Amino acid sequence: MPVSTATTTASSPLSLSRTATTTCGSLLRELQEIWDEVGESDSERDKMLLELEQECLDIYRRKVEMTRKYKADLHQFLADAEAEIACLTSSLGERVSFPQYEKVKGILKQQISAISPVLEDLRLKKQERIKEFSETQQQIVRICAEIAGNDQLIGSAEPQVNVQDLTTRKLGELKSHLQELQSEKTLRLQKVDSYISAIHELSVVMSLDFNKIISEIHPSLVNTSNGQPKSISNEIVARLTSEVHSLKQEKQQRLQKIRDLGSTLVELWNLMDTPHGERKRFDHVTCLISSSVDKVSRQGSLAMDAIEQTEVEVERLNVLKASKMKELIFKRQNELEEMYRGVHMDVDSDTARKILIGLMDSGSVDLSNLLLSMDDQIAKAKEQALSRKDILDKVEKWKHASEEENWLDEYERDDNRYSAGRGAHKNLKRAEKARILVSKIPSLVENLTVKVKAWEIEKGIPFLYDKAPLLRTLEEYTVFRQEKEEEKRRSREQKRLQEQFVTEQEALFGSKPTIKKPLGTSINANTMVGTPNSRRSGTPSARHGISGGKERRDSGKAGNVIPVNYVAIAKDQG
Repeated sequence: MPVSTATTTASSPLSLSRTATTTCGSLLRELQEIWDEVGESDSERDKMLLELEQECLDIYRRKVEMTRKYKADLHQFLADAEAEIACLTSSLGERVSFPQYEKVKGILKQQISAISPVLEDLRLKKQERIKEFSETQQQIVRICAEIAGNDQLIGSAEPQVNVQDLTTRKLGELKSHLQELQSEKTLRLQKVDSYISAIHELSVVMSLDFNKIISEIHPSLVNTSNGQPKSISNEIVARLTSEVHSLKQEKQQRLQKIRDLGSTLVELWNLMDTPHGERKRFDHVTCLISSSVDKVSRQGSLAMDAIEQTEVEVERLNVLKASKMKELIFKRQNELEEMYRGVHMDVDSDTARKILIGLMDSGSVDLSNLLLSMDDQIAKAKEQALSRKDILDKVEKWKHASEEENWLDEYERDDNRYSAGRGAHKNLKRAEKARILVSKIPSLVENLTVKVKAWEIEKGIPFLYDKAPLLRTLEEYTVFRQEKEEEKRRSREQKRLQEQFVTEQEALFGSKPTIKKPLGTSINANTMVGTPNSRRSGTPSARHGISGGKERRDSGKAGNVIPVNYVAIAKDQG
């Protein structure tokens, strides 16, 4: 604001006020009186008056010049203010409404009074906007420095603000960028925390020094009490990622190692029948055999101490195993023989044991390899047993059905089977079930034959059952059963002819009295009522075919003497 003008009460710069005129007149009169008393000449008086007038004119000129300059300063101030307002509105990106000073009615001071508040308001807004820009840019620089890992930039001087562009659009862009960086910082902090948590969990499982691992990556990750924030730089995130990956691999390797050791322990325990009390000491190892790597979280479960203790125990058991190797080999041989016998496979126990003894005594064979060979044989025997299981199940059904068939034959030959003796009703029920089962024997034998043939084609070897080919046994059984059916048919035919002969005799000579037998008495004194003797010669379990059945048939034919007065009730056995 320019300096203020001198105070004047005149209505015009060239006219004196009434008071000034009166004062000047009185002073002039006083001066005339003094000149009169002094005796000044007129020329001196005119000269002094002229000097007074010149001095007054000089004073007026100076005042006019000063006022003119003041006016120019006011005009310049208005022009500068308008230019500054234009610059501020352009920089701030705002529109300001104020009257142009040329159009403002009144003196210049009124024009200045109208424009000054607008200018001050814009200047204040500029300072506030610069402060806001500076704070936003400083936060951006700080976060970028944290992400880049450049700690020097964090405490550096405030960033320079471009005062030419202080618009809200530019500020919004900076704030949006700052928000993105803050979001990224938050995500990085979460990622760093998750990595630290994962490293802690892995360290607990493997009994590692967590603080040492983290401090080697960056000290700020361990202790934040000194005000230093956690480092979230690309390098630190990469190192954390690498450390987590490395620890997970170490965990996987340790778990695999302890799994192998645990499996070896279980195998050695089973080999040497180690008591449960000794096994319990390593429950923390054996429980990890079937555990997935993500499920292993117990403290110290994969510590090197636990692995080393397990290795020592495995080594001790291996030494003990070597001393008991022969016993274990013979135990494996017993298992193998028992397995073969269980599935009716031929095994020469004596020869096999002699071979084993010879190998062990010769010293030319590693007993561990021999034991592994025995394990391989047992595994193959299990596979063979599994492949024979379906056929053996059907053989058992066939054997049972054949036994029931023999029992039924004995039962039907008993003349007192319908007597009211003790247990007769049970035999009747069994006979009903036996007839149903016997009716299924042909299809059972046929299906069994198909199964055996398919097995022999697949394996390329005959299916032996108790040292005999099962197919040959089935064929012999089929022939035997056909002969047996033929024998039953001839027997029924003979009974029919006998009955016909008896009927004809009765028609010619009349009926003869028959001797009644006591109720419940059997012709065969050695046979109890309702419990016929079991004849096993026709069952599939009979060795070397069915020769026993043929002998029985021949002896039966030789004893078929038909008494004249014998009356039998014909029964269809088909």
